[in-house]
Amino acid sequence: MEMIKLSSGYEIPALGIGPGIVSYGKRSPYFGINILNKIYYKYQRNIGVKLFDNPRYVNAVVSSFNAGYRLIDNSTSYANEKLIGNAIRKSGVNRDELFITTRVSNGQQAKGQIREFLLKSLDDLKLEYIDLHMFHWPVPEYYLKTWDEMIKLKQEGLVRTLGVANCHKHHIEALEKSSGVLPSINQVEVHPLFTQESLIEFCKSKGIQVQSYTPLARNDDRLVRSRLLKELGVKYSKTVQQIVLRWHIEKGLIPIPRSLNKNRQIQNISVFDFKLTAQEIKSIDNMNINSRLRYDPDNCDFSIL
Repeated sequence: MEMIKLSSGYEIPALGIGPGIVSYGKRSPYFGINILNKIYYKYQRNIGVKLFDNPRYVNAVVSSFNAGYRLIDNSTSYANEKLIGNAIRKSGVNRDELFITTRVSNGQQAKGQIREFLLKSLDDLKLEYIDLHMFHWPVPEYYLKTWDEMIKLKQEGLVRTLGVANCHKHHIEALEKSSGVLPSINQVEVHPLFTQESLIEFCKSKGIQVQSYTPLARNDDRLVRSRLLKELGVKYSKTVQQIVLRWHIEKGLIPIPRSLNKNRQIQNISVFDFKLTAQEIKSIDNMNINSRLRYDPDNCDFSIL
């Protein structure tokens, strides 16, 4: 796996995986257990209630380690950190090889529970430190104070690298003005239909590494049916999705595709054995239509995120 040096001094894998929420819908075999786990995490009652185990989910995360992933992108709001901790121990992967991310939820920001939940993450994951601590959204009333609390946790050695997610240029400028500390990473929505070129250039000018979430545009028809991407797939004997992930990497971005499917995990990581030409990269750039598929941090209801 290729590695990228961050402004924090630590190296991060050039591609990661988001194990995501234990369940995505009622048809999932994880659904019932996920509902119980979400209730557990919401109320945090210390009355002998235990997080419900989910061997199928744990094994899916273990399969990602077996495929070669070492960057695990996660959030406290996904109700799965004990399960990921179980997967880490079951896999036998050396802790020093892993780059583990967790994020502060909007609810934790509102309640000022930054330290409490970071300590809980460490306990659930059975780790002594978090490689990357981020906040999930720049909630206007809280994100500057949240950032100050995150800086303190890094100073204590509980966190190695600080990052943010869903931040526009003005959010990052406000963080720098308020604290004098810039994030090492900004994770934002990026894909060929929404390239965010100006934001990426700004981040680069500040020494901030950009991570791409929704890197495959949720398999939007406008992407998966692209004649250009299909032709490139034939040329390189790759899928459209592999071409897109390679495009991210060639542009210096860190894509975070989500999958609990073993075959897709292997497919998504098999993108380091070919390179796109400069013209091919530019042609994919030109697919941009500024189509944001997720939420705009300047125009969204943070209470539902």
